[in-house]
Amino acid sequence: MKLSTIFSKAGFALLSCLIVSSILSGCNKNKGNRKTSSSDSSIYSSQNFSGLTLDSEAVTSFVKENSITTNLSNEVVEFYTKRNNQLGWFNQSGMTCAAPNFYNQLQNYTRDFADNSLKNVYLDTLMREFNTDEKRFLTDIKKIQQLDLLLTATFFKYAQKVYGGTTKKASDLEWFIPRKKKNYQILIDSLVSSALCEKLQEPVNQYYIRLREQLKLYRVIQRKGGFPTIITRKKSLSVGNNDSCLLNAKKYLYLTNDLKINDNSIIYTDTLANAVINFQRRMGLSENGKLNKETLNEINKPIEFRIQQMMINMERLRWIPVEMEKDYLLINIPEYRLHVFENGKQLWTTNVVVGDEVKQTSIFKGDLSQIILNPYWGIPVSIVQNEILPHIKRNANYLANNDIEVFSGEKEINPSTVNWGSYEGNVPFNFRQKPGKNNALGKMKFMFPNNYHIYLHDTPSKRLFNETNRAFSHGCIRVENPKKLANYLLRNDPKWNPAKVDDVLLTDKQIGINIKPTIPVYITYFTAWVDVNGQLNFRNDLYDLDKKLSKEVFGD
Repeated sequence: MKLSTIFSKAGFALLSCLIVSSILSGCNKNKGNRKTSSSDSSIYSSQNFSGLTLDSEAVTSFVKENSITTNLSNEVVEFYTKRNNQLGWFNQSGMTCAAPNFYNQLQNYTRDFADNSLKNVYLDTLMREFNTDEKRFLTDIKKIQQLDLLLTATFFKYAQKVYGGTTKKASDLEWFIPRKKKNYQILIDSLVSSALCEKLQEPVNQYYIRLREQLKLYRVIQRKGGFPTIITRKKSLSVGNNDSCLLNAKKYLYLTNDLKINDNSIIYTDTLANAVINFQRRMGLSENGKLNKETLNEINKPIEFRIQQMMINMERLRWIPVEMEKDYLLINIPEYRLHVFENGKQLWTTNVVVGDEVKQTSIFKGDLSQIILNPYWGIPVSIVQNEILPHIKRNANYLANNDIEVFSGEKEINPSTVNWGSYEGNVPFNFRQKPGKNNALGKMKFMFPNNYHIYLHDTPSKRLFNETNRAFSHGCIRVENPKKLANYLLRNDPKWNPAKVDDVLLTDKQIGINIKPTIPVYITYFTAWVDVNGQLNFRNDLYDLDKKLSKEVFGD
C-alpha cells in the first residue's frame, strides 16, 4: 500500500509527550511572532512536493509545545507553510534519499567535532526503527509524521550552528567583517527536492571545507593515540646527528604528511631535514631544517590543542562570505602575509608588518580606492604625545632632521618659537612628515576608507621584513613589495605604466591615483587554515583572540 493511500485514510494525531520532552533539548524559550508566507514558487518547486500532507494545526502544535527559540520555530513553520503542509522527507514511495543523507551528515558532524549538542535521542530511535523494519515503519502514520518534523527541526538547528556559527556577535571578538545572512529555507528545499540524491551544497566557503577535511584526519590520529612527544637534551639537531628522539620525530612528521617515507632510524637524514623545513614553513618558523627549540615547541603541542585551534578557526570561517569576489586582497594578521587574488586564484603573496599586541591591527573589510605616491604622513596624536614630544625635548633639531612640519590649525609655525618643555601630554599642534626617504610611510600608501584609520604603506625600515614575527607597527600595515602591488593595481590603467610610476617616485611630489574599479581588502585573523597548496598551517595567537573565541565555542 502506498503512503498516499495510508495518509488519506487517517487524520493527524498530535505528537506525543515524548517528542515534546526530547526534541532539541537545551534550546531557550523565546516566544515571538513572525509572519510566514504561503507557498512561493520562486523559491520552492511545487512539482517536487511530496503530496503527503500534515493536518493544518500539526506544525503549529509542534513548535508551540517544544522549548525552541523563536527563530528556529519560525523556520520550521515557514518550511511547511510554503509547502502547503506537505511532508518534506517522505513521498508516496516512502522515505526520500534526503533523510539518510542529512542524518549521515549529522552523525559525521557529531563525530568530527565531538559535539553532542545536536544529538536527539528520539530522532535516533525513529531512524533506527526505520532502518530495522522499513515496511512496518511505513504503516505507522504517526511515526512518519513525527520523524518528518524531527528531521526538519533538527536540520534548521544544525544549519544555524554549523553554517551560521555559534557566535552571534562577532564584533564582540574584534571581528568587523560584515556577515551575510544565510537563507536556510532555500538550502533545505534544495535538499529535500533533489530527485538525484545529490549531496547538500553547503553554504560555506572553500577555506572552511578544506580545514574540515584536515580536522577529520586529525580526529583519526587522535583516536589512534595522538602525536608522539619528542624529548631531547640537545639544543638543536641537524643533518648527520644521531639521536633516539628522531624515531618519534619521524613518526610525528610522517603522521602530518611532512615526511613521505619513515625509515625508522635514529639518523638525521637530508630527507628528514626537508620534512622539518616543510613543517617549519607550515608553522611560520625560520626554515632552517633543524630540530631546534622553536620547532620542538610547535611539534610538542598536543593534538587536542591543534584540533581546538582548527575548530576555533572554522567558527571564524563561517563568518566570511561563501563566495569571495574574483579579485581581492587578503591580509592574515597572524601569518604576516598579504595575498593577491585574481579571478579567484592566488596570484602572489608578500610579507607584511602588522600592529603589535598593544596597537592591534583591526579586522575588517574595506575597498582600496587610491594609491598615493610620495605621501605626507599626518602623525597621530598618540605618537606625537608618546614618541615625538620626548624626542623634541631631548634634541631641538629632531623635527628638522626628520622633515616634520608643525601646524597650528591650517598655518605652519616655526617649531623654535614653541616652549616644548611646557607640554607633558596634550600638544595643541598638528604634525606631519614631508615626503622623502625619511618618511615613515615610505614612498607610497594604499587607501581604503575605514573607521579604524588603517591603510597599507611602504616603509624605510626594510629589515623588519626579515623577522619571523612581524608585529611592530602602530596598527597600519607595512608592505614588503609596495611597488609590485602598485603596478598590479594599475595594470589596467593606460595612464599609469610602471615607468611613469618610477618617474614620480624619483621626486618628492605627492600624487594621488584613483583605483577604478575599487578592489576589496580583507584584513583577517586566522591561526589555522589550509593554503592554496593544500598545506595545513598553524600560527600563534598574536592578539589572544583565539582564547576569547574558545570561550564562545567551548564554554569556560
